[in-house]
Amino acid sequence: MDLAYWLPVIFAALMVISMFAYVILDGYDLGVGILLEFESKTQEKDKMIAAIGPFWDANETWLVLGVGLLLVAFPMAHGVILTALYLPVALMLLGLILRGVAFDFRVKAQAHHQPLWNRLFFVGSLLATVSQGVMLGRYLTGFDPGWGAWGFALLVGVSLVAAYALIGASWLIMKSTGALQQRAVVWAQRSVWFAAVAAVLVSIATPWISPRVFDLWFSLPNVFLLAPVPIMSAALFVVIAYSLPKLAQRQRNGNDNFCWIPFAATVGIVLLSFFGLVYSIFPHLVIDQLTIWQAASSTEALKIMFFGAALVLPTIIGYTIYSYRVFWGKAGELSYQ
Repeated sequence: MDLAYWLPVIFAALMVISMFAYVILDGYDLGVGILLEFESKTQEKDKMIAAIGPFWDANETWLVLGVGLLLVAFPMAHGVILTALYLPVALMLLGLILRGVAFDFRVKAQAHHQPLWNRLFFVGSLLATVSQGVMLGRYLTGFDPGWGAWGFALLVGVSLVAAYALIGASWLIMKSTGALQQRAVVWAQRSVWFAAVAAVLVSIATPWISPRVFDLWFSLPNVFLLAPVPIMSAALFVVIAYSLPKLAQRQRNGNDNFCWIPFAATVGIVLLSFFGLVYSIFPHLVIDQLTIWQAASSTEALKIMFFGAALVLPTIIGYTIYSYRVFWGKAGELSYQ
């Protein structure tokens, strides 16, 4: 085996897995944070927090892992990417810190101060989400300084808000009951259309803003081979839109079966989006500047780090599975006793 070839590929794959896990896991709790602003009742807000309480902090582990792998395995790319994304990264960290502070302080605050911390939890969630979308948009344009590239990045930022809101609403459908579950269905019905429109706009804008992506997707025979990706994505959006009214009707009759369908379909859409993203940029880590082999650490260093990753990654996966198994089922009333 040619380790100089395969080790960078393995570490790039681990980064993709880490970021996919982050988008799904932290995506739903960021989405719940965004939706918190649209719930007026304090008791229902508490139930929303209870639905993410056991998981939200640990979900960010996947972001730390992904960025850590970028730093140790691809230091040249890490320097280029983090330097170019300094402002949105700083804003994202500010949002995540604000979320953490608000999450803890809302518990200790007196009743008349609690709305302030709920609002700050929303602001932190929204800021972190938009920043992540802008980072992705800037990355896809190769950090082009033009207004068109920045406009595209902002479009991706807004689109990610719609996507996270959909994931968050779908999570609440699974984890809640009663009035909150009905509200979550309504939120999902609204956000699915925003997310679908956003996905179409980003899909149209990406080839237009990047000639490289246009050539990859619309040259022959690629246009036919890749056609199942947008077709399957559209089908999953239809599944979500069709299933939500059915779920609402069943829930009114006390039937909670198949409440997992919107969340599973959303995960499928994110998976297809990640496939499209990886296909569009591979083998580059910095588009049109650095490939994974050019940016990689030495083969000897990657060998050592591989054994470390072989220990750390199963531990994180095991802990994640265990925590979700322990807190399986519907979220109960929020309590800190």
